[in-house]
Amino acid sequence: MGVTQSQTIAPSLVKDFAEVTKMRLSVSVVISSIAGYLLGADTVSFSVLVLLAIGGYCMVGASNVFNQVIEKDIDALMHRTKNRPVASGRLSVNTAMTLAIVLTLLGLSILYAINPKTSMFGAISIFMYVSLYTPLKTKTPLSVFVGAFPGAIPFMLGWVAATNNFGIEAGTLFMIQFFWQFPHFWAIGWFLYDDYARANIYMLPNGKRNKSTALQMLLYTLWTVLCSLIPIFGLTGDLKLTPIAGVIVGLIGVWNLYYAYKMYKIRNEAMARKLMLISVSYITLIQLIYVLDKFLLQ
Repeated sequence: MGVTQSQTIAPSLVKDFAEVTKMRLSVSVVISSIAGYLLGADTVSFSVLVLLAIGGYCMVGASNVFNQVIEKDIDALMHRTKNRPVASGRLSVNTAMTLAIVLTLLGLSILYAINPKTSMFGAISIFMYVSLYTPLKTKTPLSVFVGAFPGAIPFMLGWVAATNNFGIEAGTLFMIQFFWQFPHFWAIGWFLYDDYARANIYMLPNGKRNKSTALQMLLYTLWTVLCSLIPIFGLTGDLKLTPIAGVIVGLIGVWNLYYAYKMYKIRNEAMARKLMLISVSYITLIQLIYVLDKFLLQ
């Protein structure tokens, strides 16, 4: 009986941990940080990569746990989030808070072992996400703007971990991911509009699914693409792109812009969902091309 119970509890705890820390999201953020590290490192250190991955996951996971504690009543109102561990009651608030604090302290300590600046930016990220972005979600659509700051840190965090320096290179990586988030999250806010409305959350810039919102999605997509092309011109220090990589980045940008334009013209949930998926593909491919260009073409 005891063995059977333990065999049942263990997978359940693992599942709850994965859900409360949003494992897929956290892993994608860690990959972004690793891409930034590879771009900044003169010599790749496996030990630093491991520390960055573990520390980064702890920090993002902690942010997500804090978020689910604060929003447990809001999550319970939405179909998409009502089965989350804290909202559903599978994980108590006290247990979740303890986990969040442990992950925060562990993450900060691990990132500090890389260098103090990396830990500092990790701390800024979790503070802004939990203390500013999360409470603003039910107050104003400007929450997306505030949330874009911690959301843009991971890509440049990797560069800081590799170089112990925040300069034009890290700033450019930050800018790319900063602008990228607006059309991405507005697309999510568009196709989940009704679900968010149940919790009085309005993520779209003017709170409505209209032509003005779609135009802003198109413009921010354009700025994202333009920012991604800046390293071609040799204006970003040690962060560079060869002409070949520049052409590829440009073509992927045109692909992204095409769907942003289609969203502007069609303006429905299906197109918003497609734009969201395209945007994820865009940022992933851009990071991959940047890294491959450094190691294969430069």
